[in-house]
Amino acid sequence: MKAAVIESVGRAVVAEVPDPTPGPREVVVEVAACGLCGTDLHILQGEFAPKLPIVPGHEFAGEVVGVGTQVTELAVGDQVAVDPSLYCYECRYCRTGHNNLCERWAAIGVSTAGGAAQYAVAPVANCVKLPEHVRTQDAALVEPLSCAVRGYDVLQSRLGAHVLIYGSGTMGLMMLELAKRTGAASVDVVDLNPTRLATAEQLGVSASAATPDELDRPQGWDLVIDATGNAAAIQDGLDRVAKAGTFLQFGVADYATRVTIDPYRIYNQEITITGSMAVLHSFERAAELFATGVLDPDVFISDRIPLDRYPEALEQFASGVGRKIVVTP
Repeated sequence: MKAAVIESVGRAVVAEVPDPTPGPREVVVEVAACGLCGTDLHILQGEFAPKLPIVPGHEFAGEVVGVGTQVTELAVGDQVAVDPSLYCYECRYCRTGHNNLCERWAAIGVSTAGGAAQYAVAPVANCVKLPEHVRTQDAALVEPLSCAVRGYDVLQSRLGAHVLIYGSGTMGLMMLELAKRTGAASVDVVDLNPTRLATAEQLGVSASAATPDELDRPQGWDLVIDATGNAAAIQDGLDRVAKAGTFLQFGVADYATRVTIDPYRIYNQEITITGSMAVLHSFERAAELFATGVLDPDVFISDRIPLDRYPEALEQFASGVGRKIVVTP
């Protein structure tokens, strides 16, 4: 079969690889679409993946075309979205309900072959069956949505909060859509990319700007969410949190990224700084939300690029052009 392969640091190609064979409790999925993510860029840069080469792609959905000998939950022809998370279920964190912090954490498309291919194999436990009205070509959005749902689980946001989001890429826009549905009094978005900011405006922000200095919130925001991973945005966002407010580090920063904090202000103003790591008990909920139309795929997916052009798609994603880019085998 044909698949994208990150061969070495800085090099991605499309090549022929062996067809996947399911284990007893696994299924083979014919991939309908696979989304690109910042994690893929980190892998290309030599981070995250334990070893190369690897077939990337942890955001994918498709149709079941093969099942293992012990699979009874799914059948050939079922539409599924795939949770890429692979846990050991044995370590301290798994045993205390923090599987996303598993000491042996792994993921489809990061540590094992992923969905940037014609076919992918996944444990049946990681597959969520989709209703017939959901197009699998759009359902690659379920995985990033599940990360956003996890982010809101961490926030434990209260009704009537004023929210500031840094970044209007895919994840920032998803956080915007969830904020609107969790009772926010206002949701403001900042981004230096005017095209992406225009999409946020299309989705219905309270206010948008290139910098929070342009917005009228002198006392700060109750919830500040960084969806960029950019050091300058993170540093600025930490200073925008209102008293008793919360800062969520949601964007994936490079390993070397550093910012400074003001410990006295954190103490004196009872500011919470927290993070959200990937998916935790949120994939099924994200799939259900997606099926209800919480996201408009035609707004979120800006480019559908053939798998043959995967290296080109990665370059476009890295340049910041477009919103969610998916590759289609």
